[in-house]
Amino acid sequence: MEPVASELWEQILERARPGLPEQSFSTWLTSATPVSLAGGVLHIDAPSRFHAEWLEDKYGSMVHDIACSIVGHPVSLRVTTAESSPTRATPDLSVAPIVDAPEAIEEPVAAGQGRQRASGLNPSYTFDRFVVGENSALAHAASSSVAEHPARSYNPLFLYGATGLGKTHLMHAIAHGMLQAGTHANVCYIPAEQFVNEMVTAIYKNTTDAFRARYRSYDLLLVADVQFLRRKEHTQEEVFHTFNVLYNGHRQIVLTSDRQPKNLEGLEERLVSRFEWGLVAKITRPNYETRIAILQQKADEEGVFLPFEILELIARSCRSSVRELEGAVIKLVALSSVTGEQVTPQLARAALAGSDAFGGHPPLDPEGIREIVAEAWGVSISALTSRRRSRNIVVPRQVAMFLIRELLEIPLAGIGHYFGGRDHSTVIHSIRKVERQIASDDAFRTRVDALRKQLVAAA
Repeated sequence: MEPVASELWEQILERARPGLPEQSFSTWLTSATPVSLAGGVLHIDAPSRFHAEWLEDKYGSMVHDIACSIVGHPVSLRVTTAESSPTRATPDLSVAPIVDAPEAIEEPVAAGQGRQRASGLNPSYTFDRFVVGENSALAHAASSSVAEHPARSYNPLFLYGATGLGKTHLMHAIAHGMLQAGTHANVCYIPAEQFVNEMVTAIYKNTTDAFRARYRSYDLLLVADVQFLRRKEHTQEEVFHTFNVLYNGHRQIVLTSDRQPKNLEGLEERLVSRFEWGLVAKITRPNYETRIAILQQKADEEGVFLPFEILELIARSCRSSVRELEGAVIKLVALSSVTGEQVTPQLARAALAGSDAFGGHPPLDPEGIREIVAEAWGVSISALTSRRRSRNIVVPRQVAMFLIRELLEIPLAGIGHYFGGRDHSTVIHSIRKVERQIASDDAFRTRVDALRKQLVAAA
C-alpha cells in the first residue's frame, strides 16, 4: 500500500537531508508542504511562486528519484503555490535624510508605558527583513538575543565584516526589537566618525560635560565603524570611560567594525580588551543560495516578480555584499520601468554589464562557460547538451560541468539542466571524473587551469 503524501514527504526529506547543505535543505525543502498523492503524482505546495519554480527546477530530479525508490514505481512531482503573481510596478525609490546629530527622537508607545527614545534608526532595518544565511547565522542569533535580553546576553556585542554585509541592519534591528518589546529604552545609533566630530565640537565650544552626560545616559548605545577611532587618543579616552559607565550600569553596547578587535591597529589595548568582553561575531559574504533569497526578498519589497533565471544571473555575478545585490535589483527594475521593457535576461545583462559589480564585463553564466569550453575543445554547444557519448564530447562536457560548479556554485540538479536535463548523479560523476584527472594528469590540469583563468578574467 502506498504511503500517504505526508508520510512519503517525510521519508523524502529524511533521505535528501544528508546530501544537501543544511541551509539549502531548510530553505527549499522543509518549507514546502505535501498536499496529495494520487494517480502516481505527488502534489507539493510551496510558499511562493518563486519557491515553487526553484524547488521544481533545482531539486525536482532528486525528489523524483527518491520518491520512486520509496514507493517502488514511477512518481511524478507537481509543485504549485496558492500565491498569486505579484503586480509589476514602478519602484518607489527614496533617500533617507542625513542625520546631523544623534538627538533623541521620541517614539510613541502604548498608553501607560511612558515614552521610548531612539536616535538615527532606519525603519527598514528590522529582524523580519534580514535574510539569515550560513554567513550571518551567529551574528543574527546573538543580535536577537541582545534585543530580547539587553545587557544580559552579550555585552558588548561586536559585529565585524566587510562593507555591505548587514552589520548596520542588525544594529538597527536590535534597537527596534528593544523598543517594540515595550522597554522604556533610550537608544542611540551613531557612526564612530560622527562621535569624533561631535567630541571635537564639544571641546571647541567648551560643552564636554554635556557631551559626556548625553552619551552616558543611553540604555542602548550602537557605535558603527569603530575602526575610525584608531590613532585618535583623546577620543579613545572618552570612549573608554563612556564604555565603563554604560557597562557598569548594566546597559547594552553594540559595536561594528570592518575587522575583529585584535586586528584594529592603533586602538588602545584596554579598549580592545573591553570590546572582546562579550561576543565577537563575524559576518561573511553570503553564499549562492542566501544571495538568491536576498534578491527574492528585495524584488518582493519592490513589488515586482523576477523570474528565477534573472535572480540566478544576478546572484552568480554579485558576490561581494548584500548592498551590491539589492542595488542590482533596483537598477534593473528602474531600467525596466523607464524603458517600458519586460525584465528579461537580455535586459539584465544590458543593465548590469557596465556596473562596478562586473568590472565592465558581462556577468559570467553557464551559457558563457559552455561556449568557451566548447570552443576550446573544438565542438559545438549543441554537442555538449546532446546524448552523444564519444570521448571528444564527453570530456569537454564534464569539464564544463566542473567549471560551472566551481565558479558559479550552482546546485547539481541545476547544472544538469544546462546539459540536456541530466540528473544530479550524472553531474556528480562528471565533476569527480574531472577532479581525478586533474590530480593525475599534469597536461589536463594545465588546460583546465588556463580555461578557469580565462573565464575569471572575462568576468
